[in-house]
Amino acid sequence: MNFITCLYAFGGSLAFAILMNIPKNKLVLAAFGGFIAQFTFILGHLYFDSTVISCFLATLSLAFYSEVMARQTASPATIYLVVSLIPLVPGSSIYYTMLYFVQGDTQTGIETGLYTLAIAGALSMGIIIVSSTSKLIHRINQKRNTSQVK
Repeated sequence: MNFITCLYAFGGSLAFAILMNIPKNKLVLAAFGGFIAQFTFILGHLYFDSTVISCFLATLSLAFYSEVMARQTASPATIYLVVSLIPLVPGSSIYYTMLYFVQGDTQTGIETGLYTLAIAGALSMGIIIVSSTSKLIHRINQKRNTSQVK
């Protein structure tokens, strides 16, 4: 496993957190989500031969981390989520998609674009699943607590 890549993800996430004006007491925690995302992505590649599946698993792990940290630090989950997603964003795929279209290579542009959309879809689905599950669990706990009070 390439541990140095995880450290690069941490550094990139930390730099982005600074640019986004994340509170100083949450900078390292937010950047650690990028480390977790990259670590899970690498683990996913060991077991699956698909970047899309690896991105999905990494997003599930970082979204879960974001929800837990949001509860622990009494802050919004987006503070951790947005910063942690940076290592997974398919920036080069977006660039190459546009480059192929500009160069007139429509077929390769479409293929690269569909691949990019698959990764973006995996990222969004991972976030939606964890966020929805977290909200559902929170509502169930609220109902349980209010029924016990009566």
